[in-house]
Amino acid sequence: MDFQHRAGGKTGSGGVASASESNRDRRERLRQLALETIDINKDPYFMKNHLGSYECKLCLTLHNNEGSYLAHTQGKKHQTNLARRAAKEAKEAPAQPAPAKVKVEVKKFVKIGRPGYKVFTSQRSHCIGPRHRFMSAYEQRIEPPDRRWQYLLLAAEPYETIAFKVPSREIDKAENRFWTHWNRETKQFFLQFHFKMEKALPQSSGPPPPAGVKRPPSLMSGVGNHPNESLPPPPPGGMSVPPLPPGAPGATHMPTQIDH
Repeated sequence: MDFQHRAGGKTGSGGVASASESNRDRRERLRQLALETIDINKDPYFMKNHLGSYECKLCLTLHNNEGSYLAHTQGKKHQTNLARRAAKEAKEAPAQPAPAKVKVEVKKFVKIGRPGYKVFTSQRSHCIGPRHRFMSAYEQRIEPPDRRWQYLLLAAEPYETIAFKVPSREIDKAENRFWTHWNRETKQFFLQFHFKMEKALPQSSGPPPPAGVKRPPSLMSGVGNHPNESLPPPPPGGMSVPPLPPGAPGATHMPTQIDH
């Protein structure tokens, strides 16, 4: 406010404001604050008549300025009328039914018969025998993994797969130290393996297995030719092979020495 040129005031200083002027200044400040937070143009009960004054259509009151109307909207009379109008509208509004649940209709049809079909059985061939594999301790879920051990798995359907716990050392896959044999007549499976030594050992002086015995491939190498089941499995490395009888297949002819 400008307090200069008032009665009782000194030159260069503001005079004492009257009570009406202080109220007018207070109302103006409140109006400015209210206009910053409330938009009168969006109020459905606010109306400006042809005389330039403002009316409240809800309470049917007349106001000279916007500040007076804003003060009226915060009063008890206006708030009471708002509550009555809301209760009246809620009572007159028709009750809206709850949305019905979606009902899925069951499809009905006439059965005309059974469709044609064929059954194929994946029967295992008779030439396929048991299979084996070496598994690390971290692949199994039966025991806590231990890096000191590995497992030798043997599988032969329809039997359950069995496993043997062996030390976790490198397997010697040399031809005369690792071999398998499957006898289809007696249904026996033989497997021999050796661990690799830290130092290379000299080759065994014993003769190799008989020529008639073939070593079938292991599980990882697939299915190949099968050995002659009528012959026994070859002996372990380092053992001598007994001589075959004369006339037997694979027997070698030794020359005879005559003393003169």
